[in-house]
Amino acid sequence: MRAMTSETQPSGLPFMKMHGLGNDFVVIDRRSGGPEVTAAIARAIGNRHTGVGFDQLAVIENSAQAAAKLTFFNADGSLSSACGNATRCIARHIMEETNVSSLTLQTERGLLPCEDVGKGLTRVNMGLPLTDWQSIPLAHQADTLHLPIDGDPVATGMGNPHCTFFVADADTVDLEGRGAKIEHHPLYPERTNVQFVSLIGPDHLRMRVWERGVGVTLASGSSSCAVVVAAVRRGLTGRQVKIDLDGGAISIDMRDDGVWMTGPTAHVFSGFLTQDFLEEA
Repeated sequence: MRAMTSETQPSGLPFMKMHGLGNDFVVIDRRSGGPEVTAAIARAIGNRHTGVGFDQLAVIENSAQAAAKLTFFNADGSLSSACGNATRCIARHIMEETNVSSLTLQTERGLLPCEDVGKGLTRVNMGLPLTDWQSIPLAHQADTLHLPIDGDPVATGMGNPHCTFFVADADTVDLEGRGAKIEHHPLYPERTNVQFVSLIGPDHLRMRVWERGVGVTLASGSSSCAVVVAAVRRGLTGRQVKIDLDGGAISIDMRDDGVWMTGPTAHVFSGFLTQDFLEEA
C-alpha cells in the first residue's frame, strides 16, 4: 500500500457518494475521461466491508442528446436500465454545477426530463409505464393486473421489472424471505424488484422494497413509480400519491406524459478510489 503524507495529492478514480431517502449510490463522473467501469469494479466498490458500499452505482458520461448519459449497476454487478433516485441525485448535481433549473438526462429508459422544484426537491419524469407482459418482460403471457402468483401481485415495467403486492400491513411482511424468493420467480426471466404496499389513507401508501441484485433498500424510485401505477390500475388511489418508505417520503404524479417522481437528494461526500483498489478489483 502506498503511504499517504500531508503533501500527497489525491490520485486514483474520483467518486461521489449520494443518496435519495437512504437509497444510496456511488457516482463516477467520466465526462472528462477515466477508466471504464466494469461489472467486477462495480461489485468491488459495492462491498460495504471492503469497498464503499451502495445500492446502485451510476456512471455519468457525455451525451449528444442530453446534459449527460447515465449507466446504472446493481450491487451484484448487474446492469439496471432505470434508477429513479440516482437520476434525481445526479440531476441535482449537474443543475447546481451548470446553474440551470431543468435539464434532460439520457438513460436506457430514454431521455428523462428533470426539474428543480425548490425547497431542496428534485423532480424527474421516469417515462410511461409498461403494462403488457412482453415489455415488462414476463416469461409468458399473463394478466399483468393479477399475476398467477400467490398474493395476487401486479406486474409493471419502468425500464426494469416490478412485482407489487398489496397487503394489509407492509411492516409485518417478511421482506427478506419473500423478496428474495419472488425476485427469482420463473415468471420474471430478468428477475424483478419486489414491493409490499399497504394503503394508509387517501392517496397515501406505505411501501417496503426488495431490489433485484441488491436486496432490502430504504427506498427505490422506480419501485415507487411502479407501485403508484399498480395502485391506479387497481383503483386504490388517484394519480397523485405520497409514499412512505423506510428512508422517508416521496411524491409520485402519474401524468399522461409519464410518471413524475419528486423528493430530496443528498451529496454526502466525495473521495478517490486508489489505484491499488482498482487493480485488485
